[in-house]
Amino acid sequence: MVILTSIAKVLIGLFIIALVLAFITAIFLLGAIVATLGTILPPMIILSVVSFFYAIFSTNVWVAVVLKGMQAGVAAVILDAACSLGESVLKEKSSLSIFIMTAAFVCDFFLGVNVVYIILVAACIGIIQFIWYQYKPFFLKQTQK
Repeated sequence: MVILTSIAKVLIGLFIIALVLAFITAIFLLGAIVATLGTILPPMIILSVVSFFYAIFSTNVWVAVVLKGMQAGVAAVILDAACSLGESVLKEKSSLSIFIMTAAFVCDFFLGVNVVYIILVAACIGIIQFIWYQYKPFFLKQTQK
């Protein structure tokens, strides 16, 4: 039950419900499949319908003009989110976080590195940092021997 609780802390509602039901009914695999389908299918269906209608209506001149105008609004929202995240990193005053943010910007904007690789490298650095701070006394004891 402890493992189930720790898994539930990182999952969203439908997964938690399905895992608990699967645990109670002892059919863990079926519950995991139901939770996955219940979480993935609704947004996938909605996005498929939206993209279908987008393909139909985007050929209309007026709709194309409206969509072109909406790009400025989307860019403003993304810029606001990026500035808020950057501001929070600078307030944290962590030299590693500032380095990651700067390196990610340079790699994406100037070097053209794929964003997926940047995210994976940043995640690996974060995991290493977490492990280092979590087990720092252990590492220091091993080096002092």
